[in-house]
Amino acid sequence: KRAVCSPAVRGSEGLYMVNGPPSFTESTAFQRDSGKNCKAVAFSKDGSFFAWCNGEKVNVVNVTRAELLHSFDLPKTVCLEFSPKTNVLATWQAYATAKDGTAGTPNLQLHDLRTGKCLKSFIQKKMQNWCPCWADDESICARNVNNEVHFFENNNFNTIANKLHLQKVSDFVLSPGAQPTKVAVYVPGSKGAPSFVRLYQYPNFGGPQSALANKSFFKADKVTMLWNKKATAVLVVASTEVDKSGASYYGEQTLHYLGASGESAVVQLPKNGPIYDVAWSPNSVEFCAVYGFMPAKATVFNLKCDPVFDFGTGPRNAAYYSPHGHILVLAGFGNLRGQMEVWDVKNYKLISKPVASDSTYLAWCPDGEHIVTATCAPRLRVGNGYKIWHYTGSVLHAHEVPSDQEMWQVSWQPFLDGVFPERAVKYRAVPSELPRAEPRPAQAYRPPALRNKPVTGSKLHEDEPPQNMKPQLGGTDKPLNKTALKNQRKHEAKKAAKQEARADAQQGPAQVKAPQNAPQNSVPAVTTGDPEVDKKIKNLKKKLKAIEQLKEQAAAGKQLEKNQVEKIQKEAALLKELEDLELGV
Repeated sequence: KRAVCSPAVRGSEGLYMVNGPPSFTESTAFQRDSGKNCKAVAFSKDGSFFAWCNGEKVNVVNVTRAELLHSFDLPKTVCLEFSPKTNVLATWQAYATAKDGTAGTPNLQLHDLRTGKCLKSFIQKKMQNWCPCWADDESICARNVNNEVHFFENNNFNTIANKLHLQKVSDFVLSPGAQPTKVAVYVPGSKGAPSFVRLYQYPNFGGPQSALANKSFFKADKVTMLWNKKATAVLVVASTEVDKSGASYYGEQTLHYLGASGESAVVQLPKNGPIYDVAWSPNSVEFCAVYGFMPAKATVFNLKCDPVFDFGTGPRNAAYYSPHGHILVLAGFGNLRGQMEVWDVKNYKLISKPVASDSTYLAWCPDGEHIVTATCAPRLRVGNGYKIWHYTGSVLHAHEVPSDQEMWQVSWQPFLDGVFPERAVKYRAVPSELPRAEPRPAQAYRPPALRNKPVTGSKLHEDEPPQNMKPQLGGTDKPLNKTALKNQRKHEAKKAAKQEARADAQQGPAQVKAPQNAPQNSVPAVTTGDPEVDKKIKNLKKKLKAIEQLKEQAAAGKQLEKNQVEKIQKEAALLKELEDLELGV
């Protein structure tokens, strides 16, 4: 019998599960909870257990056997998570101090799912990164406490087995997969020191020398660290809240690569602008970045950070690899119209271009064949519902909630790797009983005066087509893209300028005095042959430039300080001194 993925749906109509493809009927394995106050849901990693809080209790059921396992009296729970091997359920309630201002009661609970007993309670004030992180085999569990990482072993939470203490660890991520576990830690910069990300192998935390890899950078208010599946490398998206150049409303982002064997690099993105999304391929040897001012570029890179395939430009801000890694969806949600591009990434061929308007969420089904898109509140309050698609572009099931109701979340029941085999990629749309959603082509706004006139083909920007970036066998004369051409021209111009300068130098130094208001860096530096004299000339020019700026400020009506007025009075003497030095008197 083939496994079926069931999505769980949470909203104002309650909580229920739907039988996945092909039936799409409501599941009888899970009895609907009709309460209107379901705050949180979670599946275990293998999809066999399901937990939810309905505003009264936290319930845990075995989905495969349709039986209630535990019910915990924690009505204010807003976050839930299972440990990877489903031994522990973590619950978090908002932290509240006591009425007299003393510390409140512990609000993070860890429950043993075999016995139902509470293993340990902690005070965890912030909701961000509230959940402890486990290694996949549960041999290690870690949490950030007052800027240091505490490690527990074998779910024994009464003893701290290890601590990782750096200046101020603000975030950490454990590597996926088998032992030995690696840890990526982020320490934000302060007082002029750079921020850095370091990789360690547990439990070797003895100073910078024991780190597997280290990458420091200045532009970072926050970072996102992404391990690949094989735990051989981490991608770090470093972002600042504000772009000081004023070029972007989104702040500024840079993408860094760290290999567990010590190598690190900045990933060179050939278009300026925000980095919207970065995703590792499940094969762990490639990653896709979506970046650049709209229309955004999307590029697949290898582990050397060299581009492998460029998808050109388009209206997109997200990338989703299928669980088997053979298909990639590029999509434009949020303030974009919901266009999707579904690519076969083994052959780099476009499979389909469906449109899921007003979507706030997209997720691959563990079977690698189906996708759910959803419009959820509170991001959008109208038109809530979900659609289940086949990746070839067919809508197989659509559900819209009544206009007076809301849908808050939809999530697939997970399955372990290997349950669903990888299937050959199809290009022809699979049959569906629902009509194919053909979006009406949106007409660009035209002012009334132009409406009866022929449309001229003016474009705000040129679209770049997709292109293979792999070096072609049997010759390196592959066509260069726009950016590469621009860089080549710059390089040639620099080369020409250098040759010109060399030719001028051979003719003898020309004593040309530049006009005073010319920008300093455009004046060729004239040397006297004596480094001491050169230094004096440079300092005098600096002083004269400062005097020039003060004179401009005075002309603009600014009241100058006494010492600033004295500086201006020295101008004539400085000019005489400069002239004497330049003439070699």
